[in-house]
Amino acid sequence: MKLNIKVWRQKNKSTQGKFETYPVVASEHMSFLEMMDVLNEGLITKKQEPVAFEHDCREGICGTCNMVINGQPHGPMPGTTTCQLHMRHFHDGETIIVEPFRAEAFPLIKDLVVDRSAFDRVIQSGGFISVNTGQAPDGNSLPIEKGLASRSFEAAACIGCGACVAACPNGSAMLFTGAKIAHLGLLPQGKVEENRRTQAMVAQMDKEGFGMCSNIGACEAECPKEISLENIAYMNRAYIKATFSGEEAS
Repeated sequence: MKLNIKVWRQKNKSTQGKFETYPVVASEHMSFLEMMDVLNEGLITKKQEPVAFEHDCREGICGTCNMVINGQPHGPMPGTTTCQLHMRHFHDGETIIVEPFRAEAFPLIKDLVVDRSAFDRVIQSGGFISVNTGQAPDGNSLPIEKGLASRSFEAAACIGCGACVAACPNGSAMLFTGAKIAHLGLLPQGKVEENRRTQAMVAQMDKEGFGMCSNIGACEAECPKEISLENIAYMNRAYIKATFSGEEAS
């Protein structure tokens, strides 16, 4: 299949970027990233600068393949990362527009690569529990209700790709932060530090420049792991509780 790839090219955040269009011949069995590899091989053969983009596992686990494809983070297929998107979902002769995640908190590095280290700092501020080191306890020594365990596991499925931020017109990271707060706070091990954790992570999220949530729901719709908006509600309740507890984030 013959395609026209209209891709965003920008040398760095200080220079002005623009779209450039390249013809690509790809197989319908290729993944989207394999098609991008073909594009770059052609550019290198012509002694031109290849398109910079991020990737690692190519199995939908790491969350680094952050591209906006035809206006949608990770492309048109629901519950799918860019690396899991295949070319059979496009048509021969189609023009595909590829651009980076756009958010104030995700400054552009080059072409399709953005700096998502703001997520790392949110996690570092409180996304952990404090336990004694030593031999691992018996798995059945701490009973956990099945429903809570399932909800925690579903929240923990967040891979931190940033699609929720890219999809939100406000550039909000509420879904990401809510998932990280919920997956620890729902379990007994995370209850002890929940108030401090919630306050610290919300404060860091605001400090990074993410926008506020206005309940549009685009984050849940575009999330490749289909993280529920219920996690935002959980975070809001936890934040109100932490605020009135009188306990301050350390």
